[in-house]
Amino acid sequence: MIPPCLDLLRFTFPHTCPESLEIHAVKKGSVFSMMPLHPVTLLALLLLHHLLPLTLSVLQPPHHQPVHMPTLVPHTPTPLGHSRFSARTQLDLTTRCNSSCFHREQEEPMEQLTQKLAFETLYADGFRTLTTVDVEDEEDDADDAGHLAHPSPWRHVGVKSRRVKRQIYGADGRFNIRGDHFLLDYPFSTAVRISTGCTGVLVSQLHVLTAAHCVHDGKDYVHGARKLKVGFLIPPSVNSTKAGLVSNKKPLVRWVRVKRTRVPKGWIQGPQDVSMDFDYALLELRWPHRRPFMRLSVAPSSDDLAGNRIHFSGFDSDRPGELVYRFCPVEEESSDLIYQHCDARPGASGSGVYGRVWDNELERWDRKVIGIFSGHQWLEIDGENRDYNVAVRITPLKFAQICYWVHGNRLDCLQD
Repeated sequence: MIPPCLDLLRFTFPHTCPESLEIHAVKKGSVFSMMPLHPVTLLALLLLHHLLPLTLSVLQPPHHQPVHMPTLVPHTPTPLGHSRFSARTQLDLTTRCNSSCFHREQEEPMEQLTQKLAFETLYADGFRTLTTVDVEDEEDDADDAGHLAHPSPWRHVGVKSRRVKRQIYGADGRFNIRGDHFLLDYPFSTAVRISTGCTGVLVSQLHVLTAAHCVHDGKDYVHGARKLKVGFLIPPSVNSTKAGLVSNKKPLVRWVRVKRTRVPKGWIQGPQDVSMDFDYALLELRWPHRRPFMRLSVAPSSDDLAGNRIHFSGFDSDRPGELVYRFCPVEEESSDLIYQHCDARPGASGSGVYGRVWDNELERWDRKVIGIFSGHQWLEIDGENRDYNVAVRITPLKFAQICYWVHGNRLDCLQD
């Protein structure tokens, strides 16, 4: 008899006990384990590797001032004509940053920042428009200005796109999510496939957040964006299998066409001058879905995340047809990027990076999307090379922009 879920297990996997979860531990090409785990064994592993650091965060909610939320005021869109769709999709985005960009602290003028917050809208017929914006802020003191002017203190130098194995750090810590009920359970059900080969996350009944490089290379939209689609997993039936076992069949995918795509101008700069800082895009579906979605939040400091951990699920290219989940602590962070060593492979780009964020209104820890997984970055500091997997963090201005894309009304985006 399988015991009921404990509260600590529900902290990470709510609503249901995992009936079966395949854990793949891969190091230097060798498979350490590839077997369904009993829920009790899985619970022990989670307690050792994941849940114990979270308990202190549960007992002590963070005490910090609410983040001031700016308002974006859009102007009348300007027609741009049709896209050529000439770019090739590059799933593995790699950037480099040297010591000067790592230590640069000068803030970007608000005028330049608002130019990067302008955005293109791509419609299903290939037609494009450009919408410029202004930023309104009722508080002008220096502290709030620091919250608003949120450019990355690092200047990115050079962009390379190539497939390498360094996105796996030591033993592979990714989990394959299987089982009908598990795949359809929140939060795994919020992960969707993008037809260009990436991942996205449901953030409303009509909208999917993903990485900009999945649809645009900085110069033009990729060829696959001409008929862009979003794929929803449909788990195979397990009626013919014994209870407690996982079907060997891979999930089916139901594809839905995208009505329009929005990309920030900060990404569309020719060569990626700003690089990962603006590597996000929002896709609007032709009709609403019926699955739960995950709310957005301004990314807090890692100290204010439960367990100092982030999580994301994606469709890594080395595990075709599988939804892959991972979690890891935040290693470093800038005002625009989250640096971590979560194992990932091409195909995971665009995954919604979420954490347990304290919700003052609900008075509880709640999962919220705080970033978008982008790719890999090499940092050269004092002659030492450091490598990280990187997520774009949702800042107050990015939140205001994405919220406007979702709601179409800036008044709905004054606060989370």
